[in-house]
Amino acid sequence: MSVASSQTYDARQNFLGAPGLIALLVLVIGTVLLTISYGPAQGALFLVGGALGISLYHAAFGFTSAWRVFIMDGRGRGLRVQMILLALAVVLFFPFLASGTLFGHEVKGNVSPAGVGVLAGAFMFGIGMQLGGGCASGTLFTAGGGNARMLVTLLFFIIGSVLGTVNFDWWVSLPSLPPVALPQSFGAVGGIAISLAIFAVIAAVTVVVEKRRHGSLEQEAPSSRRGFERLLRGPWPLVLGAVALVVFNFATLAIAGKPWGITSAFALWGAKGAQLIGIDPTAWAYWQAPGNAKALSNSVFADVTSVMDFGIIAGAMLAASLAGRFAPSLDIPLRSVLAAIVGGLLLGYGARIAYGCNIGAYFSGIASGSAHGYLWAVAAFAGNIIGVKLRPYFFFEKRVLARNDG
Repeated sequence: MSVASSQTYDARQNFLGAPGLIALLVLVIGTVLLTISYGPAQGALFLVGGALGISLYHAAFGFTSAWRVFIMDGRGRGLRVQMILLALAVVLFFPFLASGTLFGHEVKGNVSPAGVGVLAGAFMFGIGMQLGGGCASGTLFTAGGGNARMLVTLLFFIIGSVLGTVNFDWWVSLPSLPPVALPQSFGAVGGIAISLAIFAVIAAVTVVVEKRRHGSLEQEAPSSRRGFERLLRGPWPLVLGAVALVVFNFATLAIAGKPWGITSAFALWGAKGAQLIGIDPTAWAYWQAPGNAKALSNSVFADVTSVMDFGIIAGAMLAASLAGRFAPSLDIPLRSVLAAIVGGLLLGYGARIAYGCNIGAYFSGIASGSAHGYLWAVAAFAGNIIGVKLRPYFFFEKRVLARNDG
């Protein structure tokens, strides 16, 4: 038997593997228990989280790597797919957000004030993306996929998030514009037209830059897998990943009444951890807001965002096992660990004071037509430029790879 055929045989014999079986059991049993304890919506959102984790992993849908590739190499394929992602989202979301109902249920977008806190927080988050090695979604799916270094980033992401709640009220007091949403200001059609024009301009800029630097546009690498095998085991085309993320974000809107978010759960986990070591977060204004106070007093399994985050981790673990790539390694260079610590703190603190991360503020914020989502994107991109310049001090790299992190 040849080496190639032997590898194929082994892959088929170990199609799921122990990690994948564990992840599958977690998704099935978790869905049942959440449904019994907290209702069918909570169980469904856990499954949606799992589907997001699978989609993120199989498509290697990285916001961080896409921005770094464009900054360093002038390759814009990842950014153009992000514009497709946002375009599909606004077309799907705006009509229902403008009416305020979806399938007879009230829905609201992720709309927040656009001010100094957003600028500062998104800029910090952008630096953290490059040092931590991922964004919010990237940290979850790569950690779930077996990247041990990203567990360090996640831990300090959580610590940074709860630190952001300590003086959140001070950041809120700084100058800002009131919340503005395109569907409410211009109607669904007008808001979609404005949004698509912005996305088209950004995509066109990436095309011009890439052609000037390389003469042609980068094409996606072909895969040896086809059909159902590729769907099940990856890798997925980036565009398929974008479509999946939009569909499951819309499912989140339909079930939870609000779009997908990630990092509010990290602040909650950190606050509960603070309580375990004798620190009382209820003295901070952030945790005195009714919704946050209720979340802190309840189980994390009652929190929509937490449940979806747990689902993302389990889904990514299942996807990594199906792909035959779940192989955690603790051999992490010290400088890389230091970058994960600094990056995680910046990611967590920045996301909290900026009303969200690359998902809550950028993806779901822009899908909601929120002006703060656009301001977040500009400030975060500027932070990524600084973060890219800092990376050589922490990582041994000469050229950037497109699919190596979130």
